[in-house]
Amino acid sequence: MSHMFLKSAQGAAVANGADAGAVVAEMLARIEREGEAAVIDYAARLDGWTGPIVVPEAQIVAAEAELDEGLKADIRYAHENIRDFALAQRLSAQDMEIELRPGLFAGQRHIPLATAGCYVPGGRYAHIASALMTITTARTAGVRQVIACTPARGAGGPAPAVLYAMKVAGADRILCLGGVQGVAALAHGFFGCAPADILVGPGNQFVAEAKRQMFGPVGIDMFAGPTDSMILADETADALTVAWDLVGQAEHGQNSPVCLVTTHKPLAREVLRLMPRCIAELPESNGAAARAAWDALGEVVLCDGAEAMAAFADRAGPEHLHVQARDLEWWKQRLTSYGSLFLGQNTTVAFGDKAAGPNHVLPTSGAARYTGGLSVHKFLKTVTWQRVEDEALPALAQATANISRHEGMEGHARTADIRLARLSPAPMVAGH
Repeated sequence: MSHMFLKSAQGAAVANGADAGAVVAEMLARIEREGEAAVIDYAARLDGWTGPIVVPEAQIVAAEAELDEGLKADIRYAHENIRDFALAQRLSAQDMEIELRPGLFAGQRHIPLATAGCYVPGGRYAHIASALMTITTARTAGVRQVIACTPARGAGGPAPAVLYAMKVAGADRILCLGGVQGVAALAHGFFGCAPADILVGPGNQFVAEAKRQMFGPVGIDMFAGPTDSMILADETADALTVAWDLVGQAEHGQNSPVCLVTTHKPLAREVLRLMPRCIAELPESNGAAARAAWDALGEVVLCDGAEAMAAFADRAGPEHLHVQARDLEWWKQRLTSYGSLFLGQNTTVAFGDKAAGPNHVLPTSGAARYTGGLSVHKFLKTVTWQRVEDEALPALAQATANISRHEGMEGHARTADIRLARLSPAPMVAGH
């Protein structure tokens, strides 16, 4: 036995009854035809918002005045961590030049995008951290213009704490828009904004589908599904801590899988016993979301060793991978497939979700097997250049022409020939 399920998922993630693809396609087509008028109509009909789309500066100032000083200090603390980590990432992306052969030079440059569109979701929660994660990272990468949008939360517009976070993070303009109409407005450059070169940020299935359908003319961070989390634990783990870490991630909602993978059967049994009790301590709406996720998608897996646990995690490619086991350095070096890795009992996923520094916009649904999460690198174009001097020309032109002719591309070959001929012109004939 390499692994055995003590609790298996009872079903797949629950899909919205509407055909998201068709709904989004129809909305995007109308917005393409009618422009800002369609966006304003959708905002009124879907979000109940009839106020100004561009959030006035006075409202942002008023939001800041409304907040508790402690919350503002915590938002600034999180922003500083996110900014400093992003800055370290930016400094790791270096321009470079190499002389591959005498006279053959090549290099790369990292060029920030001109405009980023950052989507900050609404829904049940006020997503303060999402505002910080997207806007701060774009700004730190050197993006010239950062536009953000977030839906209204009632008659007053966006949540004051989200507006303050957007201001601290460095948004140039904030739009009171959500859903498909929000990301479409960012992409098209409506309401006095420049069209976005890239759309980033989490959202519901309609936001994700809108980003997917618009990808090509505009870049996106990733096609994200419901958040997911996995814990790898041995006998040193504390069952109550593990249970609360699972509950904390299940709180995202009924579509959010959580999984415990362990080598210690008594730990697994105790976590299974504790889960309903922990969920019962949550506020009613949070508890309902966590209970639905745990009942339908929660899993507990028993493995026969650390290597089996690591192999199971690598196959799954979880968004959040939390190790609560001995020898953390071994795990850090061994594990290869995750959105973000959380090492040790002290390092809860919630720290990464809110304030630790590394980005929380991460690949979901197993996409961590082939990609990482949002970072400054998403806002940089890594472009290359090359320059050829006379010294390198003969060998390079000969190889290019030969390969081109073998491929059947005579025009390519001639572009190499003409440069070689110019370097070594035919000798002059006597009398001419």
